[in-house]
Amino acid sequence: MNGEANVDYGDKLFWLSVVIQRKYAQVCAEFDLTPSQATLICAVRNTPRQMADLAASLGMTKNALSQLVDRTSRLELVTRASSEQDGRVVMLSTTPAGKLLAEAVFAEISRRLPEIAKDLDADDQRDFARVATAIADTSPLSPSTSNPTVAQ
Repeated sequence: MNGEANVDYGDKLFWLSVVIQRKYAQVCAEFDLTPSQATLICAVRNTPRQMADLAASLGMTKNALSQLVDRTSRLELVTRASSEQDGRVVMLSTTPAGKLLAEAVFAEISRRLPEIAKDLDADDQRDFARVATAIADTSPLSPSTSNPTVAQ
C-alpha cells in the first residue's frame, strides 16, 4: 500500500474503533458499569487470572489495574486472592454476583456488537465476520491464542 492508502485505511480503522467503543459503552452503561469494569469482569468470568498478566493483556499498568480492581471489588464483583502455587502472585476472579453480571454483559455485547454491520449486505456481513474473527483469533489477546489460566 502506498502512504495515502495507508492513511485512508488507518482513518477507517480509527472510525471503526470509535463505532465499536460507542456500542460497547452503551451496553456497559445499561448494566451500570464503565467499559473498563465490564472488560475486567468479562476477562475473569470463567477463570481466575494473575493480576500482572491481566494488566499486560489489557494494556494497563499494574497500578491502573489495581485501582480498577479496587473500584470493582467495592461493587462486590471481583475478588483478589493469593495463588495456591505461589503466595506472591495475586489472582483475580469474579464473585458469584460478578460472574452472573459478566455472563449477562458478555451475552449482550456478543448479541449487539454485530449490529455495527447491519447496513452491509449479507455477503459483506459474512466477509466482515470472517475477517474480524481472523484478526481476533490471531491476536495475542485472544482466548484462542492465549491461555487464561494461572500460567498466563
